[in-house]
Amino acid sequence: MLALFLQAFIPLRFPRFAVYVDLPLLVTIFFAMARRNPISGLLTGAVIGLAQDMLGHWPIGIYGIAKTVVGYGASSLGVKLDVENPGARLLVTLGFYLVHSVVWFTVARGLVNMTVPWMGWFHGILAGLTNAILGVMLYFLLDKFKQRT
Repeated sequence: MLALFLQAFIPLRFPRFAVYVDLPLLVTIFFAMARRNPISGLLTGAVIGLAQDMLGHWPIGIYGIAKTVVGYGASSLGVKLDVENPGARLLVTLGFYLVHSVVWFTVARGLVNMTVPWMGWFHGILAGLTNAILGVMLYFLLDKFKQRT
């Protein structure tokens, strides 16, 4: 909930924040990889994405679909990878940011028929690296709250 709140209200003061950072995506990736259950990751992504749609100005379902795909993929990959390694987390976050961007763009252009410009691969990789670095720091912080069994 905090990530959704920050993603909705920080861009009001700092408009470039929304261009480069997607906190709900980082939270989706973290919880999907931590749970290591594809159904749980899928549902986590769907709930977070739909909540982000309701707080934003895009049609409902665009972020929901994109984060559902990412949640399912991250939880499926979390079973096979060592998700405690910062290097793996950085690469996974970068990869899933790019997947999220492509799915979001495809849904927006193909299903909703919105006229959104493609920002280009350079912008996508730069934003992905920004999210990946922020994500590794956020994941370290969230690890402190994770229950160990």
